[in-house]
Amino acid sequence: MLEIIPIVEGHGEVQAVPILLRRIAAKIMPGEFVRIPPPVRVRRQRVVRTGELEQAVEVAVKVSGPDARILILLDANGDCPAELGPALLRRAEAVRRDRTIRVVLAKSEYESWFVAAADSISGHCRIDSKVAPPDDPEAIRDAKRWLSKRMPPHRPYNPRRDQPALTKLLDLDTARHAPSFDKLWRDVCELLCGPTKRSF
Repeated sequence: MLEIIPIVEGHGEVQAVPILLRRIAAKIMPGEFVRIPPPVRVRRQRVVRTGELEQAVEVAVKVSGPDARILILLDANGDCPAELGPALLRRAEAVRRDRTIRVVLAKSEYESWFVAAADSISGHCRIDSKVAPPDDPEAIRDAKRWLSKRMPPHRPYNPRRDQPALTKLLDLDTARHAPSFDKLWRDVCELLCGPTKRSF
């Protein structure tokens, strides 16, 4: 059975990432069941410390099946994804060389993908129905604030409440215009199909 165990940083991601991975898997491998266990959560400020990521990887191995693949999904925030991502991957693979592992850093945060596909979420979850994506959504440093500004002042964006709901609505093809989301898509494809079996 195909299985991906995510490692994430926020409470919103704990609920949202399994939804997102199931949706991507359904498009990549229609009709196939992919098990997504509840994510392992580790705080962003801790995961970069020596030993913290490694411990999270070990926990992920313990709570998943023997053939489960591991996806580490974090916000880049102010870090360069092209530098931090490979560094985290080297650390994770050094701990468990017996597992297939991928690292994706959302630039600059998970919510940037909502901004990239704003047309698909406009008019939902209290978001203004006239919202359109900016030219460079990943250049926005505070996507949560961007979303809040397009919601009623008394009910701004809340990751625990809104992140899972918006993930269900997100247009995956449009979100792929954001390079970091496209990397997520390609990495999930490799976790499920292997690097030589891409169909797109």
